[in-house]
Amino acid sequence: MTGGSTLVPPFAFPFQKMGSFRRPRPRFMSSPVLSDLPRFQAARQALQLCSNSAWNSVQTAVINVFKGGGLQNNELYALNENIRRLLKSELGSFITDYFQNQLLVKGLLFIEEKVKLCEGEDRIDLLSQIWDHFFTETLPTLQAIFYPVQGQELTIRQIALLGFRDLVLLKVKLEEILPLVQTKIPASIVQMLLILQSVHEPTGPSEGYMQLEELVKQVVSPYLGLCEDHSFPGSTCALERRYSRSRAKTGMLSYNSHVMTGRQPSETALTPLTEQEGMNSKEARGRYARKKASVKM
Repeated sequence: MTGGSTLVPPFAFPFQKMGSFRRPRPRFMSSPVLSDLPRFQAARQALQLCSNSAWNSVQTAVINVFKGGGLQNNELYALNENIRRLLKSELGSFITDYFQNQLLVKGLLFIEEKVKLCEGEDRIDLLSQIWDHFFTETLPTLQAIFYPVQGQELTIRQIALLGFRDLVLLKVKLEEILPLVQTKIPASIVQMLLILQSVHEPTGPSEGYMQLEELVKQVVSPYLGLCEDHSFPGSTCALERRYSRSRAKTGMLSYNSHVMTGRQPSETALTPLTEQEGMNSKEARGRYARKKASVKM
């Protein structure tokens, strides 16, 4: 303030921007992508080897199950973990297709060849035993192994049953043997046909399903089939045609007691009882009173 000194206001110094406090970006001598490429390739190869090892263990276990073997202690847990790991890899979207088109085909081929070793009624007895083992042992084990695979159009159980129908049942010429059977058909054969009949493809009745219906007709009586017209493709289901006809005639149908008594016994047995139209409350009370009087007498 003395000696000719001058005061400099604090705002006279140059203002520094906030950006000047940033640290300078490091300069790389080479591209990080090129320098890390060998490491990325090694990690990718390790992942593929791990996936191959996991899938090989699944394949080995599935084929062993089809051959009649079982799972070792804690093997199911390891297989589930392997499948969960595979679902997160590039192979995840192909697991169901590979099971259906490769593993299942290979496993059911063993069963088909085993059934064809016998002829006549012996083949039916052997098929009955094989179905019992497949339904009670093989099928639940396959479902347990592929439990992590969820949300598919067809479940593992449905895929396996459809495969058994197409690759075993329809290959052993059962339609030629059933008419020749002199003794009672084993209950396991009837169970097999009815269970396989309960599985439907999402695209509608297939040719294999209609062939299965022909087999069911030989062991179940009376039987109301799904399809009447067996010209495939383009066949129309009987129930669908019956439903469309009933909708077209809505308001024109009038059922009375004479119609009910005029039906055939088989038709009344298969047709659910419905309330008859045209019966007013006075007639109903009169019939109830007569029935009650007859019971007292």
